[in-house]
Amino acid sequence: MIRTDEHHSCNGTLSHSNQKQKQSNSLKNGYHRNEKVQKNGKGDRFHQPRVRGEDSFEQTPMYVAVLTYMGYGIVILFGYFRDFLRAVGLEKCHQAREREEQKDFVPLYQDFENFYKRNLYMRVRDNWNRPICSLPGPVFDIMERVSDDYNWTFRLTGRTIENVINMGSYNYLGFAENNVDFLKTVAEETRQYGVGVCSTRQELGNLSIHANLEQLVAEFLGVESAMAFGMGFATNSMNIPALVGKGCLILSDELNHTSLILGARLSGATIRVFKHNNMQSLEKMLKEAICSGQPRTHRAWKKILIMVEGIYSMEGSLVRLPEILALKKKYKAYLYLDEAHSIGAVGPTGRGVTEHFGVDPNEVDVLMGTFTKSFGAAGGYIAGKKELVDYLRSHSHSAVYATAMSPPVVEQIIRAIKCIMGVDGTTEGQRRVRQLAENTRYLRSRLKEMGFIIYGNQDSPVVPLLLYLPGKVGAFSRAMLKRKIGVVVVGFPATPITEARARFCVSAAHTREMLDKVLQSLDELGDDIKVKFSRHRSSYRPELYDETDFELDS
Repeated sequence: MIRTDEHHSCNGTLSHSNQKQKQSNSLKNGYHRNEKVQKNGKGDRFHQPRVRGEDSFEQTPMYVAVLTYMGYGIVILFGYFRDFLRAVGLEKCHQAREREEQKDFVPLYQDFENFYKRNLYMRVRDNWNRPICSLPGPVFDIMERVSDDYNWTFRLTGRTIENVINMGSYNYLGFAENNVDFLKTVAEETRQYGVGVCSTRQELGNLSIHANLEQLVAEFLGVESAMAFGMGFATNSMNIPALVGKGCLILSDELNHTSLILGARLSGATIRVFKHNNMQSLEKMLKEAICSGQPRTHRAWKKILIMVEGIYSMEGSLVRLPEILALKKKYKAYLYLDEAHSIGAVGPTGRGVTEHFGVDPNEVDVLMGTFTKSFGAAGGYIAGKKELVDYLRSHSHSAVYATAMSPPVVEQIIRAIKCIMGVDGTTEGQRRVRQLAENTRYLRSRLKEMGFIIYGNQDSPVVPLLLYLPGKVGAFSRAMLKRKIGVVVVGFPATPITEARARFCVSAAHTREMLDKVLQSLDELGDDIKVKFSRHRSSYRPELYDETDFELDS
């Protein structure tokens, strides 16, 4: 049997600890009985692991699935008919096309993606890229626009739709704000350092405020070291190639974000995809990888890296972290955890899924997260062992070639983290964490009672509401905007072609009155356009109510 080595040396310094954990302190599934966690920045209590709760993935009713396929079929047929009309000159085509002298070349624009955009997406294009003209807080203002050519182009009317309830931004803890009192330190840092650094960290852009941020992030997460980057997407796509390469194996969840997928592809490592949150599928691949080794040569893999997310941004589901940690230890693999949507948003004190499940963050080899969501700023971080971070400082393209983070952005992140930890002398941060959890549970429970199909975990502030049919996507978004509620609707290729949805992002800044208005509008609209597809209704005895009717892979 071919096994991977415990100490690997390919493109990185990830390494396993040889120390054995005592049986009295560790359980088989990864929970820790005597694990201390920080409360407001201090390790003064024991954290009890929370019950994960099942993710809700209610099966699509058969008639809805049939109607959805029929709807796409009809739209595609009309699309081919309209392409024929454009080809013979009976309809004007606004899409980019090859010049006449290039007609004999291989076409640049005539693939299915372009067909979809030209004939399907263009019909509902007015529901995306709406221009915002205010702070994207719990409410915002939208510049009104209209189209005179069926969404090919838009023009502004000069009017503004004011006080639209924002249910689409990732402003989980409400730190995207313009309160003068809260932003005093950001203004002071701007006066001292300016806005731009105009250099990389390796040259003349390494400011003291950057070091302070990284030290604070490491303390907040409870790990040895951390490193900050100026762009969240690049934190994944540019650091993964520095950790794995040819001869390494990446096991990636099928619903991972594009940044993780791009980073895996750029690394040159072999990529295999396991079913979403399915431990049987993951363990089967781990066994096969260890027993068979690399293709053709059957040599042991230099590294096996499991890549998962804390909260999946389109499904709202939580990672099965304790089970994955158990498999990681059993098969001597490494774990890369993307906490872009979970850091700050889950856990009793906002420290992400590691705190939510009561596991030691040091058991995760690579902790990744972004500052663009819960912290109301920009950028991302990689955290873990000091050897890992030191290696990335000299080998990551994001660290070596990217311009250092803007000082006001850095201070905004520091301000938000200090507020969450309570080191600013207030309990505002913890109040926001608790308020987010309360708002999330309230919105999810009410939507289920109304009969909507929603995906995800009960603790996830990402709430996908399934619309399915292509015609209902545009109708839903336009009708909600008329009610002064801004929502994000998502379809192919961001989701499977038959699982179009609206995605709500709950914020601690949402008041109960705002959520009640949203729920009332959803209740009315759900009846009007017939999107209450759920066959479940809440019981008066919640302990008897099962929110799922099937497993993704039983």
